[in-house]
Amino acid sequence: MNPSTQTSAENNRGDNDSIDVYNCDEGDGERLIKPRTILEPRNNFASYSNENIDSVRFPHIANVNTACSDIEAISGHSRRLYIRDITPGATNFISTNYESLDYDPCENYLLQDEERKRGYKFIVRKNFARWFIFLLIGICTALIACFVDILIEELCSLKYGWLKKYVDQCVIEGCLWLPCMMWIMLNMVPVLIGAILVSYVEPVAAGSGIPQVKCYLNGVKIPRVVRIKTLAVKTIGVICTVVGGLAGGKEGPMIHSGAVVAAGISQGKSTTFKKDLKIFEYFREDHEKRDFVSGGAACGVSAAFGAPIGGVLFSIEEGTSFFNQSLTWRTFFASMITTFTLNVILSAYHGHLGDLSYPGLLNLGKFDSIPYQIYEIPLFMMMGTFGGLLGALWNHVNYKITCFRLRFVTQKWQKVIEALLVAILSATMGSLMIYFVNDCKPLGNDPTKFPVQMYCEEGQYNAVASLWFQTPESSVRSLFHDPKGAHDDLTLAIFVVLYFFLAAATFGLSMSSGLFIPSLLIGSAWGRLIGSGLAKLCPTCEVLDPGKYALLGAAAQLGGVVRMTISLTAILIEATQGIYFGLPVIIVLIMAKWVGDFFNEGIYEIHIQMAGIPLLPWESPPLSNNIYATEIMSHPVVTLKTVENVGHIAELLKCVTFNGFPVVDPPSSDEAEINSYGRLRGLILRSQLIVLLKNKVFNEYAEFWEKSLSIKMFRNEYPRYPTIEQVDITDEEKTYTIDLRHFINPSPYTIQHSATLPRAFRLFRALGLRHVPVVNDTNEVIGIITRKDVARFRIWKHRGRMGLDELLISNKI
Repeated sequence: MNPSTQTSAENNRGDNDSIDVYNCDEGDGERLIKPRTILEPRNNFASYSNENIDSVRFPHIANVNTACSDIEAISGHSRRLYIRDITPGATNFISTNYESLDYDPCENYLLQDEERKRGYKFIVRKNFARWFIFLLIGICTALIACFVDILIEELCSLKYGWLKKYVDQCVIEGCLWLPCMMWIMLNMVPVLIGAILVSYVEPVAAGSGIPQVKCYLNGVKIPRVVRIKTLAVKTIGVICTVVGGLAGGKEGPMIHSGAVVAAGISQGKSTTFKKDLKIFEYFREDHEKRDFVSGGAACGVSAAFGAPIGGVLFSIEEGTSFFNQSLTWRTFFASMITTFTLNVILSAYHGHLGDLSYPGLLNLGKFDSIPYQIYEIPLFMMMGTFGGLLGALWNHVNYKITCFRLRFVTQKWQKVIEALLVAILSATMGSLMIYFVNDCKPLGNDPTKFPVQMYCEEGQYNAVASLWFQTPESSVRSLFHDPKGAHDDLTLAIFVVLYFFLAAATFGLSMSSGLFIPSLLIGSAWGRLIGSGLAKLCPTCEVLDPGKYALLGAAAQLGGVVRMTISLTAILIEATQGIYFGLPVIIVLIMAKWVGDFFNEGIYEIHIQMAGIPLLPWESPPLSNNIYATEIMSHPVVTLKTVENVGHIAELLKCVTFNGFPVVDPPSSDEAEINSYGRLRGLILRSQLIVLLKNKVFNEYAEFWEKSLSIKMFRNEYPRYPTIEQVDITDEEKTYTIDLRHFINPSPYTIQHSATLPRAFRLFRALGLRHVPVVNDTNEVIGIITRKDVARFRIWKHRGRMGLDELLISNKI
């Protein structure tokens, strides 16, 4: 091992001693992220004067440009690389398994040549193509949503129709164990299908997909997240989840589905089916694809809730790292198309063609009038506080369950068995509650689609069964709009407790499911319970409607779990058509977020941190201006010359896993004392180098490729670039050279060595950068900063305290 590298590794181990590795076995159950000591600058640069600071910041770095054999020195760019295993459930690390996307366009000679040849007419055609693609995204997302909704409704009608028939029959014949066993089997069959698909076919389709889409839009490359196989498994899996009776919804997965649809349509080809339609080739770049995925996510929200405005706000608040006016307008257009298309199809399906009364999959019903008095505002604030407490508790319970899964449920067959056990638990809990809780109510106009009499008298139905013998979204709608007295307080209290833990156990299974509907159902149940109690305390107060408090409880619970404010307010207002109730909803959501953030983070952020994904939040860590670029940069740096040897490039790509290489001129003799790597000429990516090697763009072959050279050569390989092992280079070709000047980005964003962490953070967050070379006063490269280098500095907040953490960077999870 290189001595300098060994010293750095030893220093790293020493630094790690001050970092609190939080694991699941501590048993304190107290909190999710433990406070650490506020990070001090590694070299305490702030204590040095301007005259001697360079001597501290620029220690001698061995030249590694030709030292591919010294692999430990090169791969040790991460003097911070943590080589020991990460404890399952830890949140204080960044995984090296995730790479960044290239949201910064490469403005090289090839791009300039394309623009010069095509002119302004091409710009007009390209803009028209954008609008057309957004139109297709809206229509296709709506079609998938309709397919999911109709199939779920038909299958659930058959399932609960059979169960009602056998329950009514067995109450008389004394064989209630039979419908219970039938319920278990009817849950297990679809859950088994969905779990097998997710576990064995496409694991990235598990869950709602919102954290993955959020990270993708943030600039993180999540493997396989927007592939057509993922869409297929997601679609079938969410149907299996709802039909299987799990505490999951179809709204979250619709957001992921919309993102996949957008990513597929905008590229004009399918790498899965190896089919290239030769259309939309000019959109085969990360930054173009990102904009379409952003619109697709908004279409997913619009399809799920019938909330096009909420979809646009969701895309801005939760996902997109870059937004402009034209993208906002196109996203809103696509969301409206989704709502309209879904409305037409579902209205026709329900026998009301032309009525357009089904704008989204989640039909919460219309609140005709929701009056409220000024004295109720403190009650709304208290409900928001309670929702924040319950949301933080739910997140902690789910975190502990996820820790258990990461440690003990690691094999694919174990994940399938776990999903089956939860399906059995769901049916068993429902059966026991229906059997033991006697809540009989008179039959009304339409209490439920499948009223079960059980041991109730003639003309009555079991209100407990109405909560279990229908889809979760139908139960939410019932709790919103059922009249006063439709549910006993004991029934609601027991249901809240059971469904709370059932939902916590379901989220994280190897199933495609969301948490919007379970959270809304839990919140609407305890919200209605509060409203019912208030109505009993003041029988003459007509404004104390249980349905109104069920809506606020649903908002508080969901807000306490996911910590969304603006977009969730718009979604609930559009879904219920209650614009005049916007103030109480936003009060509840703000209080839920503030209270929940006091204890832990939102559920999506928790799972992102547990996966070690280098997500960049909206703002840089506060009080971090004493951390300099030279402290966070990676070095040694692997650089290339403007004209480089083919064999050297090939061997270099095999030796290191870096994805960006500064292209430099050799340092001059009078600059050698600065210990730099040469004057910066540009930046080139690993994918570009592989494409050049594959197409043999060598100086010695210039007569063969010079006239046909264009940017299409790179776009045709996008997004699955070949690996260096797939490129065949002969021994003779290894002696050839490549002139990189036509292909490099000649003006990459750089940062001065004296820049601070907040400045570097803003560059990455606002511009979607992947690499930023660190240069000195004479534009000499002295290091390079990547997303992981910035993301490893994270602010922690807990119970009114906060501080700065330096996370581990690990390749072992």
